[in-house]
Amino acid sequence: MTQHVSRARRRLALVGGVAVASTLALTACSPSTGTGGNESDSQYGFTAAEQDPSSTITVWVDSSREPIAQAFEKANPDVKINIETYDGGSGGSGSFQQKVALFDQSGEGWPDVVFSTQQNDTSWASKENNGQQAFAAPLNKGFFDQSFLDGFTKGALGPMTVDDTVYGLRNDLAPVLFWYNKPLLDQFGYSVPTTWEDYEALSDKIAAEHPGYILGSVGDSFQAPYVYYWGAEAPIFQVDGNTFTSNFSDPNSKKATDLIDHMLANGTLVTDSVFGADFVSKYKDKLVGIPGPAWYAGALFDNEKSLNYTAGTIGAGAPLTWSDGDKVTGNVGGGVWYASSHSKNLEAVKTFLTYVTSSDDSVKLASGLPAYQSAADAWLKEQAAQGFFTGDLQSSISTAASSVWQGWGYPSFSIEAAFSKVALPVISAGKPLSDATQAWQTEMDNQAQVQGYDVEK
Repeated sequence: MTQHVSRARRRLALVGGVAVASTLALTACSPSTGTGGNESDSQYGFTAAEQDPSSTITVWVDSSREPIAQAFEKANPDVKINIETYDGGSGGSGSFQQKVALFDQSGEGWPDVVFSTQQNDTSWASKENNGQQAFAAPLNKGFFDQSFLDGFTKGALGPMTVDDTVYGLRNDLAPVLFWYNKPLLDQFGYSVPTTWEDYEALSDKIAAEHPGYILGSVGDSFQAPYVYYWGAEAPIFQVDGNTFTSNFSDPNSKKATDLIDHMLANGTLVTDSVFGADFVSKYKDKLVGIPGPAWYAGALFDNEKSLNYTAGTIGAGAPLTWSDGDKVTGNVGGGVWYASSHSKNLEAVKTFLTYVTSSDDSVKLASGLPAYQSAADAWLKEQAAQGFFTGDLQSSISTAASSVWQGWGYPSFSIEAAFSKVALPVISAGKPLSDATQAWQTEMDNQAQVQGYDVEK
C-alpha cells in the first residue's frame, strides 16, 4: 500500500510500507540461464544480454519513489535514465506481472529496474516464462558484492530469496504497531492497550461512554488481512512448498474474525477508507487509536493532506498481541526493487540500486523506514530528533520491526484482491465479516489453483 506524502519527507513519511521480512521459502524455482547473451554466467550468475554501457536504462517507479529516481538522475548525469511511473502493483493490481508477461511474449521491451509495492512478486519474477529467462536478475551470484547485501537489516531480503538466491532489494520495512491519540486517552482516562483483548475491552468502553469515537478501520484492502489476521497469527494465507492453505477455522483465525465483527457491531471499527475523502472530516477528532503499519505516521498523521495532527498528539505503542500468544505483529508492505535480467546496461542498474537503497538521499527522501541498516539508523535518528510523535518512537518501531510473524505466506497472488472482491462489499453493507470468510477462502483457493498451487482443503 503506497500513498504520496507531501510535507512529511523529513519526518515520518512512512508511506511505502515498512516490514521486517519473513524467511519463508517462496514457491519459485531458479531462473533458466537462457541463451544468446555475451556475458558469462559466472560474472552475474545468469546469462546477460549483450551489454551497452552507453544505453539508457528505463526505471519503473510509483509516485512516492519518483523523487529518489529524480535525485539519482541529478546526482549521476553520466547515466542515461528514463523514469516511468505506474501504480507499483498497489492493492494487488498485478500490473507489474501483467506487463512483464506481455514483454516475455514479444521477447523485448522489458524495463531495466522496477519498484513494486508487493513482496510476493518474487514468486513469479524468479521463474522463466514463455521461454524467456526469469525477469528478476539474481543479485548475490556476482551482481552485488556480498558485503553490500549484508548491509541490509537482518531478514529484510528473506521474501526476495529463493533457494539461497536473492532476486530483489528491499526498499523499506513496514511492521504494524499501535498508534494512539494521547490527548483523547488522557481526557477519557484510558490506558494504551497492549493486547488484542485489551483492545476489544477498550472498544466496549468507548462504545458505551463515548459513542462515535473509533479505534480503527477495515475499509481498505490491506487492513483486515495484514493488520488483524497476520498480526493475530491467523493462518489464512500459508505456503508450504507448492501447497497453499487458508484456514479460517483455526482458533486464531476465529478470534481475529470475532474481534473484527465485535468492533464493527459496537461501532468502534469502521469501513471507511483511511484514504477516503470523508475520513478526515468524520474521524480526525474521534480517532482514539488504530493498529496499523509504521507508514501511517507520514501517510495519515503528519500529512497536511490527511489527518494532519499537531506535534505531540499521536504516540507509537508496541504491537498488539494475544495475551496467550507470541509477541508478534503483522506487516503491510515494504517495497522491493528488481533488476531486469534482460538489461543491456547492468552496471548502470547496479549504480541505481545502490543509490536508491543506501545513499544519503535514500535517507533524506525515504518514504518509509529504509531496509538498509545504516540508512535506517540515520533515518530513525533524524525522526526522533523532530519530536513530532509522543512516546518512544524508536523503541516501538524497533520492537515491531523485529516481531513480524513468520507464519505468513508469499504466493504469486495477493490476498488484498480477494478481500476487496469478496469480503469488503459484505462488511461495507453492514454485515459481519464472518458472513464472508468462506467465500473469501474459496476465492483465494481458486486464485491459488489458477497460479498452479496445490490447494489443501
